[in-house]
Amino acid sequence: MLNMGRYARYPSLEDKVVLITGGASGIGASMVEHFVSQGSRVAFLDKDVLSASKLADSLQPNFIHAPLFIQCDLTHITALRSAIRNIEGKWGAVSCLVNNAARDDRHATADVTPEYWDERMAVNLRHQFFATQAVVPGMTSAGGGSIINMSSISWIIPSTGLPAYVTAKAGIVGLTRTLSRELGGGNIRVNCVLPGAIMTERQRRLWMTPEYLADIMKAQALKRELVPEDVARLVLFLASDDSAMITGQNFIIDGGWV
Repeated sequence: MLNMGRYARYPSLEDKVVLITGGASGIGASMVEHFVSQGSRVAFLDKDVLSASKLADSLQPNFIHAPLFIQCDLTHITALRSAIRNIEGKWGAVSCLVNNAARDDRHATADVTPEYWDERMAVNLRHQFFATQAVVPGMTSAGGGSIINMSSISWIIPSTGLPAYVTAKAGIVGLTRTLSRELGGGNIRVNCVLPGAIMTERQRRLWMTPEYLADIMKAQALKRELVPEDVARLVLFLASDDSAMITGQNFIIDGGWV
């Protein structure tokens, strides 16, 4: 469980409705836990029912508001819109949207087909726009809110061996910039978080060889592994009123890699 006394508490997040996509595991699960610990009403979307159910069950007895899990394939925009309507019907307008869901599956440039390219955009980019589109009317009517898009430093380095993913993550930065201008009149802030090598269970299982980890430590200025909690605490700040005049910005959290 979280160490509630060590890090900042944000009174402005209490009872606020927070929606997190891809919240069943990894960085998303940490964000669910951190927002619930702040007293927020947290809904999260994911396809992974087993991991999501375990997370929700572990948090339910410990905090004021139990998180709400809705199974949803974010590549199906109709289902995404329906899930958001269900959340709004239960709790009212979404105050904070965290567009987190993504998959960094490796793929060779020569092997990418048009169909695979479109599927990668649907998994990593398209749902961020349509989730934003869906929450904006309620958020505007409620007086504003915060939208946080999850990108990556992969396009800055640049990473190789996953060109469609890198392209999508670069696109998220452009999406953030334009939406911050379009939505600012409704007092909606839109910012972007770009993590580096975050040691999730998936990353450790699939990619973190001793050689790759050594390369990461050599590249980073701070010689410590980054964990999901490091990212979640930054997202809390961007969701809270403490960052009320910050919008259209990119926040890199990578231990000084780039």
